[in-house]
Amino acid sequence: MRPPTTSVAAEATRVVGAARTMRVSSASAPPPGRPGNEDLVFRFGPLVGVLDGATVPEGFDTGCVHDPAWYVRHLAARLGLAEAVRPAATLTSNLAAAILAVRGDHGDACDLDHPGTPSSTVCLLRDGGDHVDYLVLCDSPLVLDAGGRVSVVTDDRLDAATAELRAMVAAVPAGPAADRVARFRQAVGVQRARMNRTHGYWVAAADPDAAFHAVTGTLPLRGPGAVRRAALLSDGVSALVEQFDLLGWAGLLDAACAEGPGALIDRVRAAERDHPDRLRRHKSADDASVVLCEFDAPAP
Repeated sequence: MRPPTTSVAAEATRVVGAARTMRVSSASAPPPGRPGNEDLVFRFGPLVGVLDGATVPEGFDTGCVHDPAWYVRHLAARLGLAEAVRPAATLTSNLAAAILAVRGDHGDACDLDHPGTPSSTVCLLRDGGDHVDYLVLCDSPLVLDAGGRVSVVTDDRLDAATAELRAMVAAVPAGPAADRVARFRQAVGVQRARMNRTHGYWVAAADPDAAFHAVTGTLPLRGPGAVRRAALLSDGVSALVEQFDLLGWAGLLDAACAEGPGALIDRVRAAERDHPDRLRRHKSADDASVVLCEFDAPAP
């Protein structure tokens, strides 16, 4: 018998004049057997988001007294405050302000220049009444159904920056475990050196400049190209498409709408058990999070 997926779900509605109505539901869960979740889903008024804190491999220093779960909680809170104080500001500007504020939250005990300082991906969607704004930073994608056409907004710089590192670890032949551990430690060191660097990849950490390297855009909520549905995902859920090849993006969005966000996490857990050979990460299961946004047509 499979253990049930632990999830946190919420639903809310926001109406702006004659604009479309946004319904939001969400689910987030750590892997089976691990109580802590380094993902976080949130909603602050018109702003929804998914944050995926970067897991620190065992035995690696971060220069910080805080863990990834602390970082994502503080970043979400600071994003909500930035949105409340400056609702007309761009998502980029508010994310930069939030990162800078969390830098201050750390206190003097943390070395924020350490290459392993806590970090997080960011996926945001904001209801602007007659349009939506979005922001994607690192590997938490956004799936959109606009005008009946499904597309995905991705930031693939992490994948590009680490492809050769994954190959480096995989190429170590069977032999003493110490050889593979040494190669893995070397790969992690190289990846850390590429974080928030030109020709590397960008992620929310301690440098607010990372926000200005995010993938951003605006789409209408009216007319033939209007956004109908959107799903914000951590890579624990996008793995259904990107690693396990069990769904396409349109199929994932359809499944989220028909079955609910929690059902997607159940599918992830089944895939992790049944297809462990398809995982590209150093852990056998991952935190998994979904925020689903559905938009109703405005009244005529």
